[in-house]
Amino acid sequence: MKRTLLLTVVLVFASMLLAESITVIGPWSGDEEESFKPVLQAFEEKTGITVNYRINRAEDLANVLPAQFNARRAPGDVIFMWPHFITANPQHAVELSDVVDTGLYEPATLRSVMVGDELYGTAYTAKPKPGFWYRKSFFEEHGLSEPDTWDEFVALLEEISEIPGIRRPIASGNGVGWPLSDITEHFLITFGGPELQNDLIEGNISWESHIVRRPMEKLAGLLEAGYFSEPTEWTTILEQWWKGDYALYFMGFWIIGMVDDPDDLGVFTLPGARGVVSSVDYAFVPAYADNVEGAKKFIEFISSVEGQSVQVAQGGHFATVAGVPEDAYPPADREVARSIEGLEPVRDLDDTIGGAWQSAFWDQLKLLWVRPERLNSVLAELEARMP
Repeated sequence: MKRTLLLTVVLVFASMLLAESITVIGPWSGDEEESFKPVLQAFEEKTGITVNYRINRAEDLANVLPAQFNARRAPGDVIFMWPHFITANPQHAVELSDVVDTGLYEPATLRSVMVGDELYGTAYTAKPKPGFWYRKSFFEEHGLSEPDTWDEFVALLEEISEIPGIRRPIASGNGVGWPLSDITEHFLITFGGPELQNDLIEGNISWESHIVRRPMEKLAGLLEAGYFSEPTEWTTILEQWWKGDYALYFMGFWIIGMVDDPDDLGVFTLPGARGVVSSVDYAFVPAYADNVEGAKKFIEFISSVEGQSVQVAQGGHFATVAGVPEDAYPPADREVARSIEGLEPVRDLDDTIGGAWQSAFWDQLKLLWVRPERLNSVLAELEARMP
């Protein structure tokens, strides 16, 4: 009897040691983490590989990974990270051309994680940043409507500011500065065109040029008029906006999965916008991962129609691969997709440039939000810091 019990314990322990697992590192916590869990569960059921998910922001990983890579170590088997970081460190990443079905992607989507003809990362789902969100019930209650011109937009802000209980018309989300950068990019694209965003990314135009100054002056004018709130941690102010302290909130598509009633959401771009930034989540496999083969299977899964269909069903995500059926998306997501139909997809400015300039961009925008009269010095600093 004792021998049988001992043998059983030994076998269970051995099976635990032999059970395959991977560690996936991503930036999502709270509601965003909850919407990612079904994907992890679907992968586990499909492969039998256990996933240990750990939260770590890209901003923090950028400071940690170089030292770990130099020591030939990695904190996880799959890491979600900025594309510019991946392409800057191909010697520390696993080449994935034999894992990812590139035929499912638009070529430009994967170009951000390619070095020459070699692929060092994959594109997961995308989250467009379509414009200013509002609660339909709030607009109906106060007789508000979406603007068709710039003058109507300013008039809307003024009308909102007179509603009792409103702190400011627009909530300013903040983290390390990235939500403010999304608003700024939307102004640049609306008043300078998608080509202005691309020229800034490529370094073909000065931040102090007239074509940049015009949209930035539009933004600074609204800041001076007091239409934006002070920068506040973005999930905290999201809750305040939802309960009616603010009327408008510029945020990415993921907001759909973070509110109680997505069907009450409406969204509009600045009048005249011809492009929309779409933020794609990229992932790679470190060369020093504990389980490279298991990590490759995970990369293959999240790069497939099956894997991305599970994610878009949770709301707040667009597939980057072709073949995900429209009925995989919740109704609210389909409505938003129609609202940005025809807009040109544009690369994310600060994520694409990256490096020290990205941090400087965030810092300068936080300054602009509280001191809009400093616009000239902000633009000069952004130009001076360009790589």
